Amino acid sequence: MVCPACRFIFWQNPAVGVAVIVLQEGRIVLARRARGAYRGAWCIPCGYVEYDEEVRAAARREFREETGLTVEVGEVYAVHSNFHDPASHSVGIWFWGTLVEGALQAADDVDQVEWVPLNDVPGNLAFPTDRLVIERLQREYGATMR
Repeated sequence: MVCPACRFIFWQNPAVGVAVIVLQEGRIVLARRARGAYRGAWCIPCGYVEYDEEVRAAARREFREETGLTVEVGEVYAVHSNFHDPASHSVGIWFWGTLVEGALQAADDVDQVEWVPLNDVPGNLAFPTDRLVIERLQREYGATMR
């Protein structure tokens, strides 16, 4: 949309979301959303990149805010467009993460965090793209969704 008077262009671009996959001994860290439309549903710990924030720094920050754990953010594992919320499209980037320190403790936008066996991931996932990522992990690591 362009304003005919001043030629201002309204760009309706997607936001960038980041998530960190921490997988150890066949278990993945998952978080349960505490509020909003996804309350009670599980996800890979995630959040949005702030303006002027580097994507890996955002991933590290969001993971720590939601889980209490500090991670080293590694390579990109997956990138997906998220169309599940028509009011807010986003592009998600899932990074590999390596645990550095901390104690698992839910905070911020989540009310529970757990190490969940990859072959026993809850079916009530908040985001369809997390399901895609987890199904790929299960194929690669020999687990199945319940």
